[in-house]
Amino acid sequence: MYARVATFEGANRDTDSFDAEREQIRSGLQSPPEGLEGVKGVWMLVDRRSGKGLGITLFESEEELRRGDEALNAMSPASPDAGHRTGVDFYEVALREERG
Repeated sequence: MYARVATFEGANRDTDSFDAEREQIRSGLQSPPEGLEGVKGVWMLVDRRSGKGLGITLFESEEELRRGDEALNAMSPASPDAGHRTGVDFYEVALREERG
């Protein structure tokens, strides 16, 4: 499994901004746009005090990661209050455990 980790800064700290992002992500998982069919999971981490955040998108293969990165780079934030992307890194997921 592979992860694309995008960092964001300058997000509006109110709940409505984060709700718009959550809704865009949820609808994208239900009916993924071209290039994002291989998404296996998404985590959105936010620090409301600083306006910083992380978007972690999981993919099963490197090819799906590459396609997903291209599609995500072409997308705009859900709202102008979402801030701006400051970086993107890629990782192999060495361990993924969830407690039931």
